[in-house]
Parts: sequence; structure tokens; C-alpha cells
Amino acid sequence: MGGMAESTESMPDWEKRFRAPRVGLPDWAEDAPDRALFVSNATGTFELYAWDRATGARRQVTDRPNGTTDGVLSPDGEWIWWFSDTDGDEFGIWMRQPFAAAAGDGLGLGLGLDGTGADGDGDRAGADGAGAGVGADEPATPGLAASYPAGLALGRDGTAVVGRSTDEEGSTIHVVPAGGEPREVYRHRESAGVGDLSHDGTLIAIEHTEHGDAMHSAIRVVRLDGSPVAELDDTEQGTQELGLSVMGFAPVSGDARLLVGHQRRGRWEPMVWDPLTGEETALAIDLPGDVGAEWYPDGTALLVEHSYQARGELWRYELASGELTRIETPTGTISGATARPDGTIEFLWSSAAEPPQVRSTSGRTVLDPPGFKAPDSVPVADIWVEGPGGAVHALVQKPEGEGPFPTVFDIHGGPTWHDSDAFAAGPAAWVDHGFAVVRVNYRGSTGYGRAWTDALKHRVGLIELEDIAAVREWAVESGLADPARLVLAGGSWGGYLTLLGLGTQPDAWAVGLAAVPVADYVTAYHDEMEALKAMDRTLLGGTPEEVPERFEASSPLTYVDQVRAPVYISAGVNDPRCPIRQVENYVERLERRGATHEVYRYDAGHGSLVVEERIKQLRLEIEFAQRHLDPAQGPLA
Repeated sequence: MGGMAESTESMPDWEKRFRAPRVGLPDWAEDAPDRALFVSNATGTFELYAWDRATGARRQVTDRPNGTTDGVLSPDGEWIWWFSDTDGDEFGIWMRQPFAAAAGDGLGLGLGLDGTGADGDGDRAGADGAGAGVGADEPATPGLAASYPAGLALGRDGTAVVGRSTDEEGSTIHVVPAGGEPREVYRHRESAGVGDLSHDGTLIAIEHTEHGDAMHSAIRVVRLDGSPVAELDDTEQGTQELGLSVMGFAPVSGDARLLVGHQRRGRWEPMVWDPLTGEETALAIDLPGDVGAEWYPDGTALLVEHSYQARGELWRYELASGELTRIETPTGTISGATARPDGTIEFLWSSAAEPPQVRSTSGRTVLDPPGFKAPDSVPVADIWVEGPGGAVHALVQKPEGEGPFPTVFDIHGGPTWHDSDAFAAGPAAWVDHGFAVVRVNYRGSTGYGRAWTDALKHRVGLIELEDIAAVREWAVESGLADPARLVLAGGSWGGYLTLLGLGTQPDAWAVGLAAVPVADYVTAYHDEMEALKAMDRTLLGGTPEEVPERFEASSPLTYVDQVRAPVYISAGVNDPRCPIRQVENYVERLERRGATHEVYRYDAGHGSLVVEERIKQLRLEIEFAQRHLDPAQGPLA
């Protein structure tokens, strides 16, 4: 069974949490709701799977060495589109294959559906023959060259609206008629992408940042020939920097209403906008925190996803009456939800203590993965610490026993993201090895209002580290953390903050673990994908040539000679977000001064979709930390 064949009897719990088969929330075709597409790691690599809910047949759609997670069903359910890049570099083309490809249920994945449970003895039944079920792929838009993806919308007549981004062209959007040649309908140097295509296929909603603020989009609605219909732009409202997001056109023929996310009241919330008449309809959804929404299939109500203080819940909002009704879900995090045509809600739920489950308000388990289940972990405790910019929320997990513990500050990426009460195999592994884990929702994180998210601009990195320092001080003073055994760790933006923190707070940390980090900000800017260049110009107020002092102040390379802690760095050689050259520049400086460090380079992009690779990377990090915190500690089991 490849990477998943090891007997679970000898497998430590922390590895089981990675290897246990998982499934994502199924996406379903709008006009053929029994046809669904989901992601699973059943083969040991995250790939796409097709599922005919009427017959129970399911099969593996993609089979690539570095995995695949980006896929879309056409509205009629006849085609599966998926994005094909090269070894995780995110640069590629859209491919497609028929939903009803050969092999059908022949894969025998053992996915127990609708609560029927899994088959087999804990192994992935029939998975060694996974390739046999993969359908015949073809380029979906043969007239378009490779690019970074910038949104995709598929129409009922076979038309595709394809968003693209390249360093040379900037952002472009093409309309591709069924069997026809691509036609460019939008182009701009700044970031833009496809938001949605109307139900009747006549209107395209585009999110764009032509004004130069990549953190706050405007919305333009155009016809299929690119001619403008209407514009909605909140960035011009006084001195406020407000953003908009496309949540989707109404799913009803002849209805041009667009569900839009806005920040006019200091947080994300939805409203309804008719681009044909200009009418805006505010919604009486008075919930604290950020609010997202999507349409119910009949267009009469909204499924509201509410995120507040690191947890999520669901509500139904009646558009005619304004009635808001809570949908019962357990305490934890909702990572996705969808309203089915029969009125039931399916959602992906987890908590820090309990692994993910695809649930339904019908009471049934929607998708029950094959094989063994991931072991539970420990719950999180909520901590609020007063920081220089206001109260900072942190989530804490700790092992049994009395502190102070060796403690990992596991810093999230983004930066516009947040840690939540959701299941995560990494933090659980550290707890299993006797570490406390602290996750900080620093300024820049989402879910705490617009002002909190936008606060990091210009003093990039330094603002976040002030909040982390405040929580670190609480962790030591409270007796949770051993001040001599503090580990600063993170991936992506969290990896960036790790390297920056090791240099600007050299006496605070005993070990640093940085995965796919920004290490040399200037070189990273010049080598990264175009959309991230735009984000960096927004965060720092210009290019490295225009504001060199800001890039210098925010770059880990500036402080590399102050680093005292042993540092471990992992990097993907094909990473377009935190490219390898700027990591090598930082490593060269560490080598020049003989600093204690290790570097692990792997053949993928910004992270890995291969389960065994994820386990390997975490194993190396834990062993590195143990070796430098307690030299007498032996290697991991």
C-alpha cells in the first residue's frame, strides 16, 4: 500500500494523525447534484476523487507524484477540470477529463458513504491500482499558455472564464467558448482574478486591485465581450482602506444579484448587489467577528459561515424576512459548508482535539474515510494577553504533567489567516513529545476585525513579533513555558517571522524552525510570483527600490548576524512564493559566520501534498529541537 502500508500497531500516534485517510468537503455540480468531487490522501498523496452519489461509484481522478488539490466540476457534472503544474511550482494549465471516465468504482477505495463505514482491514483497499481509474485527460483551454491561476468559472453552455497571471503580462482574463478560441476580455498590471459567472452565463464578476492596494479588492462586472456593466469600489471611501470580495451570483436563471463581502462596518460581512440596477441590500446579520455566506440553491436564503475568536458556526438567513436561524454544529471550526438541494447542510468540522469529519444536518456521516482513524489530541485553551496594539488571542495546548514545559510557538502563515480550534497534526505531534504549543493570532490575522488585519502594514514582521513577544512573556510568567527551552517555529509567513524573530529577539529563543520562509526580502520580491509582488508593494508601501529602508527593516537577512539560536530551515526548490535563491542567500550568511544550522531542501513547491514527506519534515524538526534543547535525548521512534 505504498507509504500507508505500515502496521498501525507499531505506528506512533503522531504519525497516525498524518497517515490516517482523510477526505475533504465534496463539491457538487450545480445541475447534477449527485455528481461530486473531493480531495483525499487515501493513496498517501492528496489527490482528486470523483463520486457518483446516486450509484455510490467513486474513482481517483488525478495521480501525480506531488499531488493535486485544485479541481472544479462543470455545472452539468460532465467534466472535471483540474490544474496541472510542475512539481508544485503553481505554474501550469487547466486540464479536464469526463466525469464518467473508465473504471468507475473499480478502484475500490473503501470510502464508506452516507455512514456505511469503511471496508478493508485498515489498509487502503485496492489503492495500489489507483492509476487504473484515472481518466483520459486533455488540455481544457489549448489556446492559452501556462500561467499562475487567477480564478476559473464554468458556464452551462461550455464557456469557460479563465483568470491568469504571469510576470510578463500581469493579470489577464479570457473567455473560452466551447470548442472556440480564447478571447481576452481583461488585462492589467495589478492583481485581478475571476470571481464568478452569472447563472445565465452573460455576466462576469472580476475582483481587481487596479488602485494598487493588493489587500483590498474592488469588483467590476463585465459582459462576455469585456464591456463594463458596473463597478463597486470601497477603496475610495474617504481615508479608509476597505475591501470587497465576490461570494457568488444568485443560482437562479434571470437573477443578476451578486453576493458581495464588504468591510464597511469594520469586519467582513455580506450584502446583495444588483449590478444591473445598482441596488445594494444590506443584511441584518448582527454577529460579532467575520461573516461569510453563500446562496442556498433556490436563491431564497443564505448559508452564513460565522467565524469568531478562532471558532466557527453556521446560520441560515432568510432574504425575504431577514430571519436568522442558527444551524446546530459542535464547538470547533467549520472549514467549509454547502447547502444541498434538499435543504440539508454538509460541512467539514474539526476541533483541536478531534479529527476532521464531513457531517450533514441530516445526522449522517457524508464521507467516512477508509482504514484507521486518526487518534484524538488535546483541546486548546484560550489565552488573551494585552499587547502593544490591543488584546492578543492565543491558543494553547499542553501535555500532561506540571510545567514549565519546553514550548513551541507555532506561528501561522498568511499573514492574513488565523489559527483556530481545528485539528492539526503538527501541534498534536509536539504535544505527544512533551512540548506545550502556543499559537498566536498576531496583528495581521483575520477574524478580529479589519483594523487588526490591516495593522501590520509598513512595519511588516516587526508588528507581529511584538504581539508574539507579549504572549511569550505571559507563557513564561504563568509557568507554562521554560524560558530556556523556547522554540520559535512556523511555515511560509510563519517561517519568515521565525527567522526575523531569531535575529531581532536573539536572547528570547533557544531554537528556530523555519519552513518555506521569506529569508531575504529583497531577493524574494524579485523572484516571487507576480501576485505576491503586488502584495509586498501594498504591505511595505512600494518596491525595494522605492522604499529600501522598509525592506531592510523587515528582512531577516538584515539581522542574520545577530542570530544565536540553532536554526533549521526547510525549503521547496520549486517554490514560487518563497523562492529558493533568497533562502540560499540567508544560509550562505549563516555558513560564513559558522552559525549552527541545518537545511533540508525537497523537490516540491510551497509545502508538500505527500503524506510521507510531511512526516519526514516534522520528524527532522522535532529531532533538531530535541537535540539542541536536550542533547541526551535520543532519536524519535
